[in-house]
Amino acid sequence: MNDVQDSYRLVSSGFDAVVKAVTPDKWGAQSPCEQWTARDVVAHVVEGHRGMIAEVRGGQSEPLGADEDPRQAWENASRAIDEITGDPEAVAKEMDGPTGRMPVGQIIAQFVNMDVLVHTWDLARTIGADESLDEDTVRRAYEALKPMDAMIRQPYVFGPKLEPPMGADVQTEFLYFLGRRA
Repeated sequence: MNDVQDSYRLVSSGFDAVVKAVTPDKWGAQSPCEQWTARDVVAHVVEGHRGMIAEVRGGQSEPLGADEDPRQAWENASRAIDEITGDPEAVAKEMDGPTGRMPVGQIIAQFVNMDVLVHTWDLARTIGADESLDEDTVRRAYEALKPMDAMIRQPYVFGPKLEPPMGADVQTEFLYFLGRRA
């Protein structure tokens, strides 16, 4: 294993636990993300994973199908990203990322992990599960995103940042920075 794989496994295991906690009656529940249900949150994460997989391995990235099991789609996509993070050639491959050309490993460590992290909270909030996120991972993601403040305020990225309550912990500050009320 390596740092990229370790960090991905940590974040994806949190999302995995919440996905497994979604009961059939909760897939249609409204999430903190406007116009997204619990299923839509998982579909978004799966679609992002599938895009990364297609970039590294070739092929087409497909959105989550209407009849596709979101739990199984997540498992398959997560397993594939885990395999990629364990392949030194794959993580070294350069591709276009959100801030320019960079190695796949850097994109996963910085952007994929952050996406999975914040959507773990979204999904947990949606279904009433434990919303606790790994504090060190939250801190790293928050520090990495602060310099990108203007970039992440674009449409369909994150909403306006909010002012966190006085004395807020790092997870709450992070969530408010991303436009969520914890």
